[in-house]
Amino acid sequence: MSAVRLPAAPPPPGRPRQRRDVLRSVRLFRSFLREQSDPGDFYGTLAVDSIDTLREWVDLRGRVVLDVGAGPGEFAAAFRAEGARYVPVDHDRTVVSVRAGGVVASAAALPLAEGSADIVFASNLWEHVEDPRAVGDEMVRVLRPGGLLYLSYTNWLSPWGGHETSPRHWLGGGRAVASYTRRHGHPPKNRVGETLFRVSVTEGLDWALTHPDVEVLVARPRYLPDAARHVLRLPGVREILTWNLLLILRRR
Repeated sequence: MSAVRLPAAPPPPGRPRQRRDVLRSVRLFRSFLREQSDPGDFYGTLAVDSIDTLREWVDLRGRVVLDVGAGPGEFAAAFRAEGARYVPVDHDRTVVSVRAGGVVASAAALPLAEGSADIVFASNLWEHVEDPRAVGDEMVRVLRPGGLLYLSYTNWLSPWGGHETSPRHWLGGGRAVASYTRRHGHPPKNRVGETLFRVSVTEGLDWALTHPDVEVLVARPRYLPDAARHVLRLPGVREILTWNLLLILRRR
């Protein structure tokens, strides 16, 4: 896939607009740098930002929101504060939001009927599943017609593609894991080929743009200003600069 036709559909009239400028990006990246020392601040900031993005497209009040790959409780609190009927799903029953009343299941086999969710939210999940396309298909399946899929993920060649082993992942996933283990005395949580997989920006765009059951509403770098969306038109370059791809899809 060499080129991308970016979606041009504007949000519905009357919906609040999120301000995605340089100051927002600086705020997000500063919070990101504190992820290890103050995860509550980082995930709380990210949850609020994600809801601000969704508000452009939908009123969350009373909507069934399925959070696939749920984790920090900050997302649960933020969605519920909006009046959403929030349902967290994760394969790990010890996850905070799942312990508080969620569903233990694989993202590739969701135990829900077709068309049962208004919104499926998947933040930083795709890089942690072995077959992201199959997981994407499953999330579309459980959406009702007209429902939205919010999908974002960190692509492998981004500066944070190796997660805590970055930027050594650019030298190879195995080398990055070995280097981290030598330095810290234990292996990283995110190990390539086990809990972290090489997924590209191109793969996500190709899946979304060719899927017969969805319309692409948004395709842009999640953390960057709106002007940076044009990097998605540049093969190769987009794999480095996008950092984290955001897709918002509407089921047909």
